[in-house]
Amino acid sequence: MLFRSTALCGSRLVVGLGNPGVQYRDTRHNLGFRVADRVAAGCSASFDREKHEGLWAEGAHAGHRVYLLKPLTFMNLSGNSVARAARSRGVEAGDILVVADDVNLPLGAVRFRDGGGAGGHNGLKSVIERLGTNAFHRVRLGVGGGAAGGELTGHVLGAFRPEERAAVDAMVEDAAAAVLLWVEKGIEAAMNRHNRRPRAEEG
Repeated sequence: MLFRSTALCGSRLVVGLGNPGVQYRDTRHNLGFRVADRVAAGCSASFDREKHEGLWAEGAHAGHRVYLLKPLTFMNLSGNSVARAARSRGVEAGDILVVADDVNLPLGAVRFRDGGGAGGHNGLKSVIERLGTNAFHRVRLGVGGGAAGGELTGHVLGAFRPEERAAVDAMVEDAAAAVLLWVEKGIEAAMNRHNRRPRAEEG
């Protein structure tokens, strides 16, 4: 029997930021992990091994090899894991997409960004420092800023309220689809389709 080999046209590294441990699983800060799980399913991959100081998966989508990483370093040291993976696999910054929560966006918003600063996010700050560049792509997931004048650490490390969960589930699905579009068509196509206001604001 002859098998036809399918050549892959390039590699992408998708990183979901979060904190390890069951106590953080359902927190706002772990949305990146949730999206990475959904993207892995879309690439016929699973996080079945530890590598590069994180949970690691490999799959393919739309002719691209897709590496997926969930750092196990805790949020503030995420860059250690990302830099190890990028160097090991020879992935350039322009082929890296980092998925992270964002308190500056309303709940449900999904935004792509091409480069830029950390926006006060310690995980992104670590990635920038360890890669030595800010030229990677990001998906920012809106979690709101909590109560006015409230303490943000407690907000991002807190769980979503029951009345928020439907919007969160929809955001995770939208973000996963957006990441797969980025894998297939790149940052411009992803920004054009997904940099819009969340459904709750469109009415």
